[in-house]
Amino acid sequence: MKVSTANPHTQTSSLPKIVSLFCGAGGLDLGFVEEGFQIPLAVDISAAAIETHLDNFPSSAAIAADLNALGPTGVLEQVRKYIPKQSSIGVIGGPPCQGFSRANTRATADDPRNKLPKLYLKIIKALQSEYSVEFVVLENVLGIRDCKHAKTFFSVKDGLKRLGFRVDDNELCALDFGVPQMRRRVVLIGMRKDRDYPTVVVRRQKGKRTVREAIYGLCAPAFFAPKLAKDDIPEHPNHWTMKPKSARFSNPDAMTKNTRSFKRLTWDEPSPTIAFGNREIHVHPNGHRRLSIYEAMLIQGFPEYFQLNGNLSQQVEQISNAVPPPLARGIASGIRLSIVAHTEIKIESAVSEPL
Repeated sequence: MKVSTANPHTQTSSLPKIVSLFCGAGGLDLGFVEEGFQIPLAVDISAAAIETHLDNFPSSAAIAADLNALGPTGVLEQVRKYIPKQSSIGVIGGPPCQGFSRANTRATADDPRNKLPKLYLKIIKALQSEYSVEFVVLENVLGIRDCKHAKTFFSVKDGLKRLGFRVDDNELCALDFGVPQMRRRVVLIGMRKDRDYPTVVVRRQKGKRTVREAIYGLCAPAFFAPKLAKDDIPEHPNHWTMKPKSARFSNPDAMTKNTRSFKRLTWDEPSPTIAFGNREIHVHPNGHRRLSIYEAMLIQGFPEYFQLNGNLSQQVEQISNAVPPPLARGIASGIRLSIVAHTEIKIESAVSEPL
């Protein structure tokens, strides 16, 4: 089964080109593409995520690389291959957040993953040496603002300001953007200060608010088997899940939405955060199986045409790490409107100047 990856939205060449770091499957990228931005280069450490990105963003180059190993100089070298020097660019990304997650009860301030936001700053500084970085987006979990991580969080904000950006600190919930999920995230938006861009307004939008609206009416998924082929999977290539083996699935009334490993969804409520570990995919509202990958994608706000590559764990990781595309589009829309308004103001000023 092949689902079209054609995108109905026209890209605008006048907007800054996007460098996407920690891109994952491309949830954040998709929101920007839908608002007319081009993404010449995306980078992630996961080879499976890069396969997904290449399939769904055929106009973008995507490379599997460890940004720690690549370093600021290595990223700059890669960007040179795809974007001419002196171009206007934007940098977007969500450094892995497990070190900051409140769900990680063993999280400590010195977790090595907590250094990735600072690496992000170093990469931006390197890019500024050859490009005009007009804006920066950094997405992370709410826990990055907790007391034990506050030093890192404020150093990132201060670092962006020192690099010449006006920084807005946003707390956004996916449910406010038409995604039926109680997923709250911190999003830092830095706009180049000397451009005097208008304030970025991230506008909420109406949409799906319950699990029922997202997945009700889908046929039963396929259960995993070693030789399971895409053509044998109904509805969508990712509409498959593991065969239920636990005795708990025979007594779904004993499950609640408050447990971690067997968190059962409720039809007429939004889902809790789609953030899985060790294959602990949320339980379908009927209580007899876990969600399929495709159902989790829809609850995360991915469009029906989008496909994930990789094995079960890799696909689960891609969903968990993704920014819900409708939320991403809200961010991209606010940035685009700010840039367009700034451009129109400059044109008006030029026209009104006396000869």
